[in-house]
Amino acid sequence: MHVGMASIFQGFGGQLSDREVWQADLALADLAEPLGFESIWSVEHHFTHYTMVPDVLQFLTYMAGRTTKVQLGSMVLVLPWHDPLRAAEQIVLLDHMSDGRLILGLGRGTGKVEFDGFRVDMGTARQQFKESAEAIFGALETGVMDYDGEFVKQPRTELHPGPFKSFKGRTYSATISPESAEIMARLGTGVLVVPQKPWHLVQEDVVTYRDTYREAIGEEPPSPIIAGWTIVDESADRAEELARKYIGGYWASVVEHYEFDKPHLKSTPGYEFHGQMYDRLSKPGGMEKMTDFYVGLQPWGTPDQVLEKITTFADMVGGDGYVGVFRFAGMPAEEAERNMRLFAEKCKPVLQDLAPAIERLDLGAGAR
Repeated sequence: MHVGMASIFQGFGGQLSDREVWQADLALADLAEPLGFESIWSVEHHFTHYTMVPDVLQFLTYMAGRTTKVQLGSMVLVLPWHDPLRAAEQIVLLDHMSDGRLILGLGRGTGKVEFDGFRVDMGTARQQFKESAEAIFGALETGVMDYDGEFVKQPRTELHPGPFKSFKGRTYSATISPESAEIMARLGTGVLVVPQKPWHLVQEDVVTYRDTYREAIGEEPPSPIIAGWTIVDESADRAEELARKYIGGYWASVVEHYEFDKPHLKSTPGYEFHGQMYDRLSKPGGMEKMTDFYVGLQPWGTPDQVLEKITTFADMVGGDGYVGVFRFAGMPAEEAERNMRLFAEKCKPVLQDLAPAIERLDLGAGAR
């Protein structure tokens, strides 16, 4: 199994300045290669303390110059907020500078504050994402963007420098709905699983995705990559205490940033699943129940407990990659480093030794 880490630069929940948050998470990213992680990831978000990475490709370019072999992943580049031609240029340039180490993760975005800031209509985000992705993927394979859609209208334009290797097999899209899973499959991307709903429902979406991918592309899809907000401690009791505090705190930041406690997503086309969050949170005790639910989605505990959870999640979706997030919700820098180092020592080697999903699971055509 491929094992990576992510620095998300979260300012929510702590007393650190924006500058101190960046220093803390840059220090974790600098540990990734020496500790044997195979990739460094980050996110894209804007305008709040939720995660302060307004340009994920710029951060990954910086890390490309500070490392020699780790891959560099975007989790994710939010396409409706970008001109697709400009994005394609930046992607290709980073791939040149990193000698082909980029793993390209794409998404459509959910934060109203971000869509409002960029003056982009959320109601058309799904179609904008689809068209931008098609235009970008075409350019990444041919070196030319030529696309005429409803939202993306790009006359034939060459990229220079042009792509020097294919992106097939190293593009992923974040999804949590069956409709989005089908779009990802027909685009030919892998699935990046960011846990937000019950794992058995994620499993159903991945089955839909896998079947659609086979039908549309005519071959087996890439194995999913799973992200997880990770806490590991030698003491089970302390691990649970930390999980309740920090993973629970991270969930509070999700609700605040995405405004899941407000009803706007219920009437926004393409965000029907997200709108259900409002219904759940509005019920008596809803925030407490949803916090417990979210904490339960993530891998935390002793090293053995964390390994069991990650392997169970991976087996449910046929995953061959795990990306751990080790600092969030105001976690002190020293606690985050301890967390990451213990995972690297006790969990990472075991995961890296796992057989590929195609060997340990029945993932043949028609498998359920």
